[in-house]
Amino acid sequence: MTDHDDLVVADDDVGEEGEPDDFDADAALVEAATLDEDLDDVDLPTALAQRDEYLALARQVQADFENFRKRALKQQDDKVAAATGRIVESLLPVLDACDSAVVHGVEGVAPVHRQLLDVLAKAGLDLVATDAGFDPNVHEAVMHEPAEPGDEPSEGPTIVEVLRTGYLWQGRTLRAAMVKVRD
Repeated sequence: MTDHDDLVVADDDVGEEGEPDDFDADAALVEAATLDEDLDDVDLPTALAQRDEYLALARQVQADFENFRKRALKQQDDKVAAATGRIVESLLPVLDACDSAVVHGVEGVAPVHRQLLDVLAKAGLDLVATDAGFDPNVHEAVMHEPAEPGDEPSEGPTIVEVLRTGYLWQGRTLRAAMVKVRD
């Protein structure tokens, strides 16, 4: 079947002059004349202004749609990050058990612990830094000791000991580090 097969008109629908029976040549001429008259009545500056208005409207709709699309993608990414963050948070007791086992010298745990940390680090898990000083956004002070006489005065509390490791998930605090601080 060619592209023109669907354009074939049945023989009984064709009149004497090769046109379909329902074709009215006089009506078509009247319609064409009416269109010509309508075009003559059109004010070109008004038509151009309308065109510009419709073009501006189309551009605005396109920009609104693009903003909506970007916002929807960001919301989807945020939901995925939150969901994976909850999964990682559920793995923190496993990391704590591995930390404890490594500290107590249990053999064979260190490589598994390192591999688990490496995999999670590639996905966005970071350890909370404890060497940069106390930050209440990422550290939880659960013990306090006074400064020793003769210690240099510091601008704020310093971390003396880490009691539980803290973690960041894609830059956000997943769990604050439990620390002992000194003034």
